[in-house]
Amino acid sequence: MLYSNELLAEVGRWVFVSMLGTPQYTRDRCITGIHGLDEITRGGIPYGATVLVGGTCGSGKTTLTMEFLVHGAQMGEACAYFAATEPSVKLLENIRQYTFFDMEMVDKGLINVFDMDVVYSWLGLTKATFDRDDINSLVKAITDIVNTIGVTRLVIDSVTTLCYKIPNDQLIRDFLFTLGKTLATQGCTSFLVAEITSAGAKAHWSSFGVEEAILDGIMVLGDIDRMGHLLRFLQVVKMRGTDHSRAKYAIELTPMGVMMTPMLKWGVDSD
Repeated sequence: MLYSNELLAEVGRWVFVSMLGTPQYTRDRCITGIHGLDEITRGGIPYGATVLVGGTCGSGKTTLTMEFLVHGAQMGEACAYFAATEPSVKLLENIRQYTFFDMEMVDKGLINVFDMDVVYSWLGLTKATFDRDDINSLVKAITDIVNTIGVTRLVIDSVTTLCYKIPNDQLIRDFLFTLGKTLATQGCTSFLVAEITSAGAKAHWSSFGVEEAILDGIMVLGDIDRMGHLLRFLQVVKMRGTDHSRAKYAIELTPMGVMMTPMLKWGVDSD
């Protein structure tokens, strides 16, 4: 069957207009409440995402992730923080310097802090390395806590410490994939802190080089030497399910929390 050029042109215009007029799917967002971060991610982290927060020593990983939980607690959400790098008592003592943090949130059970050493003890995980059964037990313990408390925001600080106990990359992949999938199905938006030696190393945004492919998002924190001063920065490298800026932003750790500003491209001695 032959069609006239006029008919084909009209069909083409109809398709083009229809495409423009089709309302776009809007994904539910977990609003972090962190100054600048919600703008970078076009409204917040996609609900149920598991995000790797990789950073160098002193770059602000713990402060940023704790502020993420605090804003959730302020909206009445149940939040959980799994401390694997330092004891919870020390963590809470250090975080109390910030005016955004209120110890009453912990007392009321809005922010629940767990020592991973205690979780290991509950599960009888005393071995130096974990096998697959140990990993499955750990994932189940974490998700059971999420279910019992009704956690919607979760932080593990740091997942690197947990992965050091896992003997090979494949098991690390399986652990992170299973954990992320299970948390997502329970409606939990999660930040997994990773320790990296250099945020400028383009090969890896994580400790083991396998985490970044498995998880939904990657935020990198680090330092830039600017005229003899170390300037903290944050960069969203990856975030599935949303458009986002991939530029570097300068961050300041103020008493009120993390403050982000666009970073000028000049005046950097090393990047």
